[in-house]
Amino acid sequence: MLKNTVGTCVTAAVLALVLATSSASAQATRTWVSGVGDDANPCSRTAPCKTFAGAISKTAPGGEIDALDPGGFGAVTITKSITIDGGPGAGGILNSLTNGVIINAAATDTITLRRINFQGAGNGLNGVRVLAAGAVNIEQCIIANNTGKGIDAQPTTVCKLFVSDTIIRGNTNVTNGFGIFLKPAVGVNVVATLNRVQLDRNTIGLRAEDRTNTSARDSSFSGNNTDGVLAISSTAILNLDNCTVSKNGTGGLHTQTSATIRFGKCMIVDNNGVGLNVDTGSLISFTNNSVAGNGSGNGPLGTTIPLQ
Repeated sequence: MLKNTVGTCVTAAVLALVLATSSASAQATRTWVSGVGDDANPCSRTAPCKTFAGAISKTAPGGEIDALDPGGFGAVTITKSITIDGGPGAGGILNSLTNGVIINAAATDTITLRRINFQGAGNGLNGVRVLAAGAVNIEQCIIANNTGKGIDAQPTTVCKLFVSDTIIRGNTNVTNGFGIFLKPAVGVNVVATLNRVQLDRNTIGLRAEDRTNTSARDSSFSGNNTDGVLAISSTAILNLDNCTVSKNGTGGLHTQTSATIRFGKCMIVDNNGVGLNVDTGSLISFTNNSVAGNGSGNGPLGTTIPLQ
């Protein structure tokens, strides 16, 4: 009788170990998706999944989802550190009537979205919506044709946003069609860094509000329906270096509610409205800018800082 009991206990222990090992190995560090995949697959390279949503549950925190071909891989909600790479063919997300990617992760998590084409098809909500994360990297993406924002960052956690080599265009809803919108929750700060970003043909190119510190370099804010760049709130600071702000409908650079925009080596030209528009706040020039040809006047240069 004792022998049978011991044998049963050993069998149970072995079974528990097998189940635990199986559960731990259910998530891979790297998974794949393909336009001809199936979400019932294990998301391996030889048996890829069909959608990002299907692959994310099979990808371990800190892991990576890679696209094998330029298919359409569907909207996805991200709740952990992960990288999603659309691959050399730039995999796509068709987010008609919905958000492309929602990020609602922990304050210590880092999310990277790389080489993804977001297509809102004229009725998508937002391309990327950031609710919470420690850091979000958006690299080599195209985000277009939403009724809301290309990137909507209103996080409830202190967050760093890095956008590089990305085009955001055609987000043209009259009231909230912004290329990038930054407005963190009360008591939260956002630091945003933009490198080689085009924010063109939106309602507003970049709109930054409360407790945001944004730097943009080698970027374009052009052809937007109203302002190229709008900063609102005394805790909103924008720094622009070697940027082009042109052919916007209302104006180029615009400050409200005591916001600050510093700019150097920038061209603010041929906007339909005022090139430099200060309701309240500061437009601080580093003296090496070109401000000309704006339809309603070039506006005041405000404070100028000599080159060091």
